[in-house]
Amino acid sequence: MVALLTALGIVVMVLGLLFSIAWHELGHMVPAKLFGIRCTQYMVGFGKTLWSFRRGDTEYGIKAIPLGGYVRMVGMIPPAKERPDPGKPMSRWRAMIEDAREASFVELEPGDEDRQFYQRPPWKRLIVMVGGPFMNLVLAVVLFAVLLMGIGVYRPTTVVGAVHKCVVPATASTATCPEDAEPSPAAQAGLRPGDRIVAVNGQPTPEWEDVQAAIRAHVGPGTLQVVRDGQELTLTADFIENQVVKRDEDGNTVLRTDEDGNPVLDEEGRQIPETVTAGFLGFVPQEQRQTLSAAETATFFGDTMVSVGKAIVTLPAKIPDVFAAAFLGAERAPDSPVGVVGASRISGEILAMPAPVLDRVAMMINLLAGINLFLFAFNMLPILPLDGGHIVGALWESLRRNTARLFRRPDPGPFDVAQLMPVAYVMVACFLGFSLILLVADIVNPVRLIY
Repeated sequence: MVALLTALGIVVMVLGLLFSIAWHELGHMVPAKLFGIRCTQYMVGFGKTLWSFRRGDTEYGIKAIPLGGYVRMVGMIPPAKERPDPGKPMSRWRAMIEDAREASFVELEPGDEDRQFYQRPPWKRLIVMVGGPFMNLVLAVVLFAVLLMGIGVYRPTTVVGAVHKCVVPATASTATCPEDAEPSPAAQAGLRPGDRIVAVNGQPTPEWEDVQAAIRAHVGPGTLQVVRDGQELTLTADFIENQVVKRDEDGNTVLRTDEDGNPVLDEEGRQIPETVTAGFLGFVPQEQRQTLSAAETATFFGDTMVSVGKAIVTLPAKIPDVFAAAFLGAERAPDSPVGVVGASRISGEILAMPAPVLDRVAMMINLLAGINLFLFAFNMLPILPLDGGHIVGALWESLRRNTARLFRRPDPGPFDVAQLMPVAYVMVACFLGFSLILLVADIVNPVRLIY
């Protein structure tokens, strides 16, 4: 059964990735067609065509390697202002530029004279190129809204989930009580699972954050007002100092990092939290799934977007570690980047987890939403062949033309993106190389869920 669920999870993730790619490319093709640009191909994947059909001017299909997709539009590269002299030798750089330009015009047919991409005003080309990443952003927003506002997330409540039998600091490697360990203050006070804490030392605690703050701020004798079986009781407890997990202003766990900012892990690969000395009773709250408001969802989405941005910025620095994990047998970090194979394996592990179905569905939605958010941010990077490179080209052309118009100078014409094609080839080689490293790492040394 576990193998079947794992396989199902992999299939679901592959289908989700294919849909995300197709959705992205749809964002390019629809405005392109609306603006009269001829689109010759709409493809999901690269390499050999597995299946396709033609409708109108466009061939629609699926290719063998699901690492992306593309919409082929005629006239992506403008003609040269001056044709190169065939009698003069060209540099390798110039040859690559002219080869790219020639390839761009191979698909031109009679009637395409005014249906080429470069002929459209910069603002139309901008819409065409932004359309793809924007679709990933929309899909991420929808998925996060379904997850957070529909399914909800687990949050601690004021109901007691479990009571520690003894005092164990947060830095302890095990929760097992030593023989000489003293009973926890919560156990001594008679606190029981199921009790709902309504006040600490006379201070009302409607939310778990209120309970936690009141306990951590007090050391010494105190009281707990709880509701048990419909009756309100007052328990006397001796609040003690202990090492507890450090929280930030939003209540999130602060994780320990080394001098280079990398997470510190324990023997099982879990990130170790920072600790502080504070008041302590010795119990854990019961968690319940709660839906978030629109404002909370927006805040969560913004925080996630910032995290994705940081992940992209630090991505180059992680390449050596991924290489070492793939080919040198080094340990794979839990926050290591993963490719299509890695994401699919994680998806398979999620569905095979011994957890409620709703929890597994929520994790799958969260994973796919995060991938789409990454696709949006990554494709907006201002480098060719990514969409962001074409966006910058359109913006630069608009700036040049408006400046020329302002100073009554001749129109400089369309931005010649062919001049940057050698750089694009280098970037493609880098992307392919990193994808290969990720593929090997995801197969021989994959990132695994810890639960």
